[in-house]
Amino acid sequence: MNCRGLRLELVAGLGIALAMPALAMAANTQGLATQTTLSAETRDQGGRTQATLSVSVMGEDGLPATGAVAIKDHGRDVAGVPLNTEGQATAVVSLAAGDHTLRAVYVGDDSHQKSASAVAAVHALVSTTPTFTVSVAPGTMTLTAGTTGNVTASVAPENASNLTAPMFVELSCSGLPDESSCTFTPQNVEIQPGTTAALTSNMVILTQKASASLTKPAAGHSMHPVTLAILLPGVLGLLGLAWGGRRSRWISRVSLLALLSLVTMLGTTACNPRYYYLNHGPIPNPATPAGTYKVTVTAQSSNGITAITTNATMTLTVQ
Repeated sequence: MNCRGLRLELVAGLGIALAMPALAMAANTQGLATQTTLSAETRDQGGRTQATLSVSVMGEDGLPATGAVAIKDHGRDVAGVPLNTEGQATAVVSLAAGDHTLRAVYVGDDSHQKSASAVAAVHALVSTTPTFTVSVAPGTMTLTAGTTGNVTASVAPENASNLTAPMFVELSCSGLPDESSCTFTPQNVEIQPGTTAALTSNMVILTQKASASLTKPAAGHSMHPVTLAILLPGVLGLLGLAWGGRRSRWISRVSLLALLSLVTMLGTTACNPRYYYLNHGPIPNPATPAGTYKVTVTAQSSNGITAITTNATMTLTVQ
């Protein structure tokens, strides 16, 4: 082998040696590989099939992962749940009659890669009772405090052909963090007899950003109002006593009554909400607390005798 060929091999070998650490670093920045498992247990609940889903996500280092898991049925989001400190989560979903293919999809975090479980095949019972199921999409959402997010809530009717009158379903949510709220448009959906298509409502999640702290008004040369509220009644009280000692008894009583009214007025002025607002401004609003929350969307209907309630869950992460 000539010198030129030897130099080329040395250069190529050196390039590979230099590239290996960079490739290893790039692999590390993608996070640890994960394994997601899913098990399903079904039961009949008032003529409907409910599936209790148990999910576990573990990293390749054997430690539990963190974050959220989306539950999908035939590739469509039906729920989202956060993982606990042991990398586990439980979701309860109502299933329409027929066959279902459920899968748990781990969305990943800064230290772990995404992964999906094997498909769990579930068959839901067939019933003739008019009812419905609810699902949400997306199953997981991340918001920065002060922003809003849109979620689609779908109400799927079952056996609506057996309805004798329209069925009204009201939507609500629970589990949101403090300083946040949700609204539905529309909040009530109407299932007409014979309806087969799912009815949707737009759910808007609102979070709050912390307002800036307000500075106190600059102090002038005049005496502070609180000081006046304390000193002025005392001075007037002394004058009233002196005046009462020199006048007749009825004048003294009138003076004391007037003094009491003045003291009450001045003593409450400094604590009056309007006084505080005018001198200090509004109280700053706190931000929606950061964290991961399990939000439950509830669909409920009642005919005056029996009530039908179904739930769907989603995971909200506030940054």
